[in-house]
Amino acid sequence: MPTPEALDAPSPGTTEAPLAHGSARSLLITILGELVWPTGQPVWTSTLVYILKGLGFEEQTARQAIARASASGWLQPERQGREVCWTLTPKLIHIFETGSRRVYSLSDPFSSWDGTWLALWTTIPQSMRRARRPLYAGLTWAGFGNPLPGLWLTPHVERAAEVRQLLEQLELGQHTFAFTGNVSAIGISADEIVERGWDLDDLRTRYEQAWSAMNGVRPEGPDETLFAHIRLVSEWQEFPRVDPQLPEALLPDWVGRRVARRIEAFRAQWAPIVHRRFAELDVTT
Repeated sequence: MPTPEALDAPSPGTTEAPLAHGSARSLLITILGELVWPTGQPVWTSTLVYILKGLGFEEQTARQAIARASASGWLQPERQGREVCWTLTPKLIHIFETGSRRVYSLSDPFSSWDGTWLALWTTIPQSMRRARRPLYAGLTWAGFGNPLPGLWLTPHVERAAEVRQLLEQLELGQHTFAFTGNVSAIGISADEIVERGWDLDDLRTRYEQAWSAMNGVRPEGPDETLFAHIRLVSEWQEFPRVDPQLPEALLPDWVGRRVARRIEAFRAQWAPIVHRRFAELDVTT
């Protein structure tokens, strides 16, 4: 992780305000990605249940989340005596490898952008209307905005291969026209594209709420630190779904980058305590 600014570094103390609580499923995925994936080792059911209970879930809910993760092809069980341990499947590892890059780039000002846009014009035949929802979700994840009906734009031209794969999966390649280029003096400006293409006011509010919530986060002790760490990272992981990660040239002093740097500071400070506590739990629970 990049070294965060000292200005954003958190201080020790007591927890005064909670972070937003996710579902048992989303927090389980965060646990697996933050604590299990880096070790390359299986994890005991009892360890996962302990952490999920510490995050406020009943034991039955925790066990259901684990079972559903297994049913989704994310975890592979192995019984050892009366206990069960879980190994991450290649499917989940791939999700972590691709998703983590997007999360870690939230603090990047993308100052290397040269003004080139990737544009898609897609029409969805009536017979393929079910593809609309996954297409829009995939394009949003890739950072595309929709400033005009049917037109999708992103400054992230490096994501062309990702978009091509999405279109192939949805069988929409023959219904899509794509090109790259700069915005000319004809038509709407880059500022207008940003204003029309993304709901940044709502996103800005979400980031400001996350910043305010972090003002009261001061965990004491290994368990409190572990639970606060998982909640914070889980919230961080939701933002790439809605943040297009526009370059500094298009969106100067974006609050999202400041929030991401602050989360990175917490994460770096807490990591030694969190990983040490997790190692203790996975032996003793």
